[in-house]
Order: sequence, then structure tokens, then C-alpha cells
Amino acid sequence: MAALLNVKDLCKTYVINKRQNNVLKNVNFTVEVGEMVAIMGPSGSGKSTLLYAVSGMDGATGGTVLFDGKDITKMGSKELAALRLDEMGFIFQQMYMMKNLTILDNIILPAMESRKSSESKKEKLKRGEELMRKLGIIEVADYDINEVSGGQLQRACICRSMINRPKVLFADEPTGALNRTSSNEVMKELVKLNEEGTTIMMVTHDAKVAAKCSRVLYIVDGNIKGEYKSPVDENLQEKDRERKLNNWLLDLGW
Repeated sequence: MAALLNVKDLCKTYVINKRQNNVLKNVNFTVEVGEMVAIMGPSGSGKSTLLYAVSGMDGATGGTVLFDGKDITKMGSKELAALRLDEMGFIFQQMYMMKNLTILDNIILPAMESRKSSESKKEKLKRGEELMRKLGIIEVADYDINEVSGGQLQRACICRSMINRPKVLFADEPTGALNRTSSNEVMKELVKLNEEGTTIMMVTHDAKVAAKCSRVLYIVDGNIKGEYKSPVDENLQEKDRERKLNNWLLDLGW
């Protein structure tokens, strides 16, 4: 497999009230094409900052972030915006959608904004419907965002993140606002997308969620302190995968 993300000596510093806060300190890692990687760590350890820095949503203070061979730390704002729109998908804990649009119209909105696509609106609508059907929410296509459950809305957000056929999905606590049933449904869909070839990098505090990933990066005080590779034994029960990961996390002081 080839590296889709190659992060070298990544640093992020904020200055607040003339005080320097080094949130990320010389972070190094790679994400291969087709991987599903979780970022875990204590509250305030830099998990979300790391996700935003490697996806170009927030600028790095130092180091390099190679995305598909291109250094995003050297890109201008317009080039970065186009890259995020066309090559990356984003899922957040807070499910931001336009209130004046239907679920389906929200899903195809990034496709309507993309300059890469030559599809007609009809073709984009059809693809949006196909994604909704795939994730089991086609029946709410014409609903308002206030008329669906949290699990349905988050699956709609996954559809939206996939509409431009991204090379990678970045997810920040994608199940954090959901109950366990909805969380399981959403993770089932993300695992399915990953099995179909979509690279996924997510921040999570939930070991049950992280256990479904192929690799876990554990970050403390802006540094990656450990890396866990999920057992490759496909016959291993889900509860055993969770137990192995929990034991590893406990060894790191989780």
C-alpha cells in the first residue's frame, strides 16, 4: 500500500494572552491508502487539533503534511479549500446542515459547489439517492433536518462526506452525540465504507469505536506516545478485540 498521508515533524502553536501553547510537538506518522485509523488520548491532548492540521482545516506552525504527495502546508487558502472539497470528506460530532434544505439537497450541496464534477444536477441527485439507499435512509430524502433521528442525520452526514468521492474521510467524534444503538449503526456504515476502499482517520474517545479500526494512535500532550495495530485474526470476536485494545490503553495510562 502507498502512503496517502505522510506527516513529518508537525507542530502547532497557539499564542493566547502572549503565552505560547505548544499543542502539537513534532508529530510523525503515515496513513496508508485503505487504512482506518483512530486517534485517541486524554482530553486536551491535541486529538482534534491534529485532525484539523493534517486535513488543512487549521494551519500548521511547523513540519510537513503530504497528502497524496502534495504538501498542504505550502498551499494557499483557495487551493486548500478546493482540495478539501474535492479530495476529502468530513464528519463531525455536531451535525451541521442547512435548515432550509431537505436531507437530500444537503447531501448533494458539496457536489453542486465542486468545479471538478461535470455531472448535471440530475446526475448528482441520483448519486445522492444512491448513497442514501446504501446507508439505509432513502425514506427521509425529502425530510427536513428536524424531522429525522440523530442516527439518520449522522448517516446523512456520511452521505454528504462521500458525495465528491473523496480519497479520505476525516471524522471528529462521529458517534459522540449518539446513543449506543445509533453509534453502532453509524460505525457499521463507516466500517463498510472502509472495506470498500475509503481511507478513514477519526478522533474518538470510545474504545468500542476504536476497536473497529485497523490502527490506533495514542496522543498525550501533543506527542504520539503509542501505536496499536489491530489483530489481523479475522476470527477474533468483537469483544476480544475491544478487550485487547482496552488492555493496551490501560498500559498507557488511559
